Amino acid sequence: MTTPTPPVTLDDVRDAAARLKGVAHRTPVLRSRTLDELVGAEVFLKCENFQRVGAFKFRGAYNAASRLTAEQLERGIAAYSSGNHAQAVALAARELGTTAVIVMPEDAPPSKRAATVGYGAEIVTYDRYTGDRVAIAEELAAERGLTVIPPYEHPHIMAGQGTAALELLEEVGELGALLTPVGGGGLMAGSSTVAKGLYPDIRMIGVEPEAGDDTKRSLEAGRRISIPVPHTIADGQALHTPGELTFSVNRRLIDGMALVSDDEIRDAMRFAFERLKIVVEPSGATPLAALLAGRTDSLPRRVGVIISGGNVDAERFAELCGRRV
Repeated sequence: MTTPTPPVTLDDVRDAAARLKGVAHRTPVLRSRTLDELVGAEVFLKCENFQRVGAFKFRGAYNAASRLTAEQLERGIAAYSSGNHAQAVALAARELGTTAVIVMPEDAPPSKRAATVGYGAEIVTYDRYTGDRVAIAEELAAERGLTVIPPYEHPHIMAGQGTAALELLEEVGELGALLTPVGGGGLMAGSSTVAKGLYPDIRMIGVEPEAGDDTKRSLEAGRRISIPVPHTIADGQALHTPGELTFSVNRRLIDGMALVSDDEIRDAMRFAFERLKIVVEPSGATPLAALLAGRTDSLPRRVGVIISGGNVDAERFAELCGRRV
């Protein structure tokens, strides 16, 4: 019996890291004595809110786009995203001298939409609750001869996203656990590939909003489960089913899942602002929320957390972080 070749390997992530050197930021790792005391562990926060476009997504988008042929780049790129991948592809396209058309939901955060346009992309909108963004993007690509770069369902995307975890482990050494937000699963797939490849005993813990627990349900069922499109402030994790490729990796490498409420996400955003002096978007705050709310059991001594992004405008941030009565 032969073992299927995984869609992404540690060597793929290392290759992506070499390609991203000097293009993507090597983001900081922050510590907080208060956080350590609250959770009873040494916590290392990999802050992708300081990445270009304000989120980890630039890593995968550039890794994938930079591998296109000259002919493909001349024709342009298509993508679909609620915001961060949209910005990432738009910037990657600009860096590589090509154009991008992005399919975005009508209710995408205005700041993310404005940033995507600012990077030079064309936007096509759809209703996330009734429309099929993949079908729309593929139809546009067929009509215009564009190459589709998906937000997570691609080996080069997963490899690029995994470079965040690679940098974290290179800087801080062995960790007992790594908490990562899970949406489509690309960040977790790349991160778990790196972490388990370097430290096989590390615990990989995925975090989802309570309303969007498709990966947790899928892991429990042993197959991909679809749920209604979730209503949650964590818009980057408002998906109805895990990716096929990403789930093939994550079902092997994830050790556990944690769920957090929207109120717990707000509390984590507020904590990050008040104690760490950083702005974190809702999806980026979910693993920190899991720690602060005690959603993980028996934490090891050293814990890593990937803060996946910080793209939230000032008005929305103030609204979300306002004190609950």
